[in-house]
Amino acid sequence: MKKIIRLITAVAVCQLVGLAGSLVTTPAIKSWYSTIKKAPFNPPSWIFAPVWTLLFILMGIAVFLIWNKGLKKKKVIVALYYFTVQLILNFLWSFLFFGLHLPLLALINVAFLWIFIFLTIKKFLPLSKLAGYLLFPYLLWVSFASILNFFVWRLN
Repeated sequence: MKKIIRLITAVAVCQLVGLAGSLVTTPAIKSWYSTIKKAPFNPPSWIFAPVWTLLFILMGIAVFLIWNKGLKKKKVIVALYYFTVQLILNFLWSFLFFGLHLPLLALINVAFLWIFIFLTIKKFLPLSKLAGYLLFPYLLWVSFASILNFFVWRLN
């Protein structure tokens, strides 16, 4: 039962970060975002919510697997630190890009986000291969989002 509560907590925390980001993102999609120039390969806006929901679920499962390794282990604490930093950077990107309409600062932020996702994977893999692998789709999506962010900055 303890593990089930941990899993639900881990996924819920990640989903709450996504929800917090969506509170900034959603109002901007119909207003600011719909008026700016985007990359020709920019996906339709409706695709982002299901993709991010799935990615936050995968993040939650990954962090749950690491959390289960024990909070008394230094490697676990370090791995969770990196995970927390990337989660904060994830929310900050939504705030910078959609909330403040600052694509250049969002692009700088997403570069740091990418680095911290990569470092999180690097810290997770020795503790749990599955936890590390669960973050690869997230890294790939953030790579794609970085390219989209770059185009928005350059075109506008």
